[in-house]
Amino acid sequence: MVLVASGPHGSGNASGSLGPDTYSHNRFGQYVRNRTKPINTNTARQQVIRAALSQLTARWSQVLTAGQRTAWNLYGSNVVMKNKLGQDMLLTGFNHYLRSNVPRLSIAAAPIDAGPVVFELPEQDPTYAVTASEATQVLTLAYDATRAWATETGGYLFHYQGMPQNAQRNFFGGPWRLVGMTSGVDGAPPASPDLLGVQFAIAELQRGWVYARIARVDGRISAPFRGDCYVGA
Repeated sequence: MVLVASGPHGSGNASGSLGPDTYSHNRFGQYVRNRTKPINTNTARQQVIRAALSQLTARWSQVLTAGQRTAWNLYGSNVVMKNKLGQDMLLTGFNHYLRSNVPRLSIAAAPIDAGPVVFELPEQDPTYAVTASEATQVLTLAYDATRAWATETGGYLFHYQGMPQNAQRNFFGGPWRLVGMTSGVDGAPPASPDLLGVQFAIAELQRGWVYARIARVDGRISAPFRGDCYVGA
């Protein structure tokens, strides 16, 4: 499905796929590329995500109390999100419940059933940065360990790696893979940086992207924030 935002005199932005074309935009403007089909639509990683979605969907209707579902819906009606075109939108409580808990289930952490009572997303970390080495096939991920998630058991910083690109590439939209997470601990925050093995093999002079999300112990999860680098020797 293509999401279109109309502008004056027929201008506007579009995002999504229609037939053989995929519409997107970056800082240079709107562009269209050929739509690519995944080679394997049932990988082990996809099975983990599908299992998490299935488990959480059943849990929403069969385990959560009416009060817990109401709390998630209240959170959704008060937290403004952005769509692919940067426009404001609201998600349902069910969408937020999935958004917050799929990453947790992917690392075998317990889901958060109680809806958040703070009606805002966790702040992003503007210090987040990455360096990478071909020799070690390791990502060095630096972050601010003084933030609230780091000092609460059940808080996490999830790290995702993008498929490496040629050095001249200036924009990247996926695919991504979870490379690991950093766990918060009450009274004993983790030490930055983290060294994590790559999910996509990297080579010197390639350009690589990572993104992260902060998950708070109350179930809130941040919007993604990125880092990028040129791969070293």
